[in-house]
Amino acid sequence: MDRRLGLSVRLKLTLSYAGFLMVAGFLMLVAAWLAGRPGESFDFLLRYIPNGVIRTLGDLVPGRGAFLLRAYAPTAAVALAFLLVFGLVGGWILAGRMLSPLTRITDATRKAATGSLSHRIQLPGRRDEFRELADSFDTMLAQLEAHIAEQRRFAANASHELRTPLAITQTLLDVARSDPNRDTVELVDRLHVINTRAIDLTEALLLLSRADQRSFTRVPVDLSLIAEEATETLLPLAEKRGLTIETSGDRAPTNGSHALLLQMTTNLVHNAIVHNQPDEGSVWVTTSVQPRTVVLTVENTGEKLEPQLVSTLVEPFQRGTERIRTHHAGVGLGLAIVKSITQAHDGTLTLAPRPAGGLRVTVQLPAAP
Repeated sequence: MDRRLGLSVRLKLTLSYAGFLMVAGFLMLVAAWLAGRPGESFDFLLRYIPNGVIRTLGDLVPGRGAFLLRAYAPTAAVALAFLLVFGLVGGWILAGRMLSPLTRITDATRKAATGSLSHRIQLPGRRDEFRELADSFDTMLAQLEAHIAEQRRFAANASHELRTPLAITQTLLDVARSDPNRDTVELVDRLHVINTRAIDLTEALLLLSRADQRSFTRVPVDLSLIAEEATETLLPLAEKRGLTIETSGDRAPTNGSHALLLQMTTNLVHNAIVHNQPDEGSVWVTTSVQPRTVVLTVENTGEKLEPQLVSTLVEPFQRGTERIRTHHAGVGLGLAIVKSITQAHDGTLTLAPRPAGGLRVTVQLPAAP
């Protein structure tokens, strides 16, 4: 947006300081003049008359008032001139010192506009308005830098994951073209599996993008009912794998998107079922209410997990190579989607390994008023 060039803030402050000093000095001089003329206060009206007729006024004003006017006017003019110069110079210096933090903030803003997000202002000194602004800007730069780095890493991983099924499809088609007598039924079945995986990955990426953008309407929901709905949906898969699911807890009202919170809970329960001990594993889904939050906890049995591995499970496409893998393992975005949905609802996600093996996932969301 183009704007016309105007006065700088430093010059405006300088003129303001000088003007205020001039007004204050003028009032002090008038007060001193009036104090030296008791009983003749009407003579202050003479200031409205041009300076060129001072001598004439001296003849017209009788007595002590005329003498004071002729003796006081030159001294007052010198004093006001000194105050003007002093106000301009002092105001310029003071304004420069006061605005020096703003200059550093402006320089950092210009660097950030060119794409350099690693620069920090790091304004020294005690806390004031400028330092709070600088600290807020540094925090924003850190968050932007981390977000952009995460987006770049995510884009690279997504490109790699999407390229894999496409490359496999291209290979199968090349083999089929070179061997016309090859069984087409087997080829179609393999292409169907690969295409399904690509579709699942695309839908997961779209869901993750939707959660990150927070483009949803918040409505009152009960997290306990959502947990029951998710477990009922995945109960056949648990029974097929010989697992037991236990759901318990209190009513947990919150505000958010029913579809996204259901997807979040479904991902957690599905993850607990898939990465479990077959034929003898268990899954526990509980909800609880705290003073200001509602809590959803999903636990499962399984192999013992290292804390270093657990800390990476929420990253996109991190499936945990040490965990049990099956064809139900998904596309590696389950917990990443859970993290995004939780953050979009102003909640917190905590993962911790269970001492006996398995994983405990805790989601805390703001409670509904």
